Amino acid sequence: MPLALLALAIGAFGIGTTEFVIMGLLPEVADDFGVSIPTAGLLVTGYALGVVIGAPLMTVLGTKISRKRMLMLLMGLFIAGNLLSAVAPTFAIMLTGRVIASLAHGAFFGIGSVVAAELVAPDKKAGAIAMMFTGLTVANVVGVPLGTLVGQNVGWRVTFGMVAALGVVGLAGIARLVPEMPRPEGVHLRHELAAFKNAQVLLAMAMTVLGFGGVFAAITYIAPMMTHIAGFADGSVTWLLVLFGLGMVGGNLIGGKFADRALMPMLYVSLGALAVVLALFTLTAHNKIAAAVTIALIGALGFATVPPLQKRVLDQAHGAPTLASAVNIGAFNLGNALSAWLGGIVIAAGFGYTAPNWVGAALAASALVLAVLSAALERRDSGRSAVVASGSPAGQRTAVHH
Repeated sequence: MPLALLALAIGAFGIGTTEFVIMGLLPEVADDFGVSIPTAGLLVTGYALGVVIGAPLMTVLGTKISRKRMLMLLMGLFIAGNLLSAVAPTFAIMLTGRVIASLAHGAFFGIGSVVAAELVAPDKKAGAIAMMFTGLTVANVVGVPLGTLVGQNVGWRVTFGMVAALGVVGLAGIARLVPEMPRPEGVHLRHELAAFKNAQVLLAMAMTVLGFGGVFAAITYIAPMMTHIAGFADGSVTWLLVLFGLGMVGGNLIGGKFADRALMPMLYVSLGALAVVLALFTLTAHNKIAAAVTIALIGALGFATVPPLQKRVLDQAHGAPTLASAVNIGAFNLGNALSAWLGGIVIAAGFGYTAPNWVGAALAASALVLAVLSAALERRDSGRSAVVASGSPAGQRTAVHH
């Protein structure tokens, strides 16, 4: 794997850290600004919505420049947003900083996926995408716990300053290691938009929303579930999230490896197993050891879907994949927001803290149904193409010859 992937992974590490570290620092931020926890929660919601909006917006704005330069500009935006968050005198300015940083998120991973895939041989593309996403998964093992620890003991502003410094390292790495890769000739915005007329691209994005949404239905409410149901102490939640992050790292690498060999079977296995494990979590959540193992499995199975889904979008939007790739990153965050909302509804309805696991299982199962449908449509279209080809003069000559 080329060194340029390391630069992309460092940028991904910074982005992953800033996205998730805020969840562990909400009480400190709320106290500092004198706002309630639900109000401080807007820093999570605002970031997620910024990713959904920023992914297509920033990608479209970057259609006129090279992908390397766009990645550098996005890292600059990321650095600026985190610096603004670090020095924000008011909550509104803090929220503005979060949104500015989030605008870089979707486009960075979307364009970064295209760049990573182009840096390697065709049979290594999913593995290269997984290598970049390793930065995001490792952030949940190292960056988020460390950032939370620093924020709680030294101050949350220091945490965001450190994240901005990570962005500087990522920017320098991209400038030094990523080769100049001009946009393909003749590809314009209308070509990028045309990808969304492809049913397979839309099905892959729907799988992204539902599949990864299944993960976040459970993980969003992991703290009350583990403290009230499993009986863990409040301080144990950080280490349970580290287990989740370790699962993500392993699942991401396995998903990348096997997606290059058999993409759709990899999706069938990971989505099907994810649905089963999430359903079982309603039972295993009552036992500490079983709960810890299940959390790691959810991380592994959930992120095993990421490289194949991202590669699926790139494959189906071939010729003009950049915008579709970025929008698919927004789809992950849309799934996070949707599933967290649905999980909150079932808890508020009185079904208990384990109820979001059933929501997650249903979402993952729905993604599996879409995967099967997508493969069936692909086989049907391939069959039609073969019939058309055999009906052409060239096809008829080939048939006679055989």
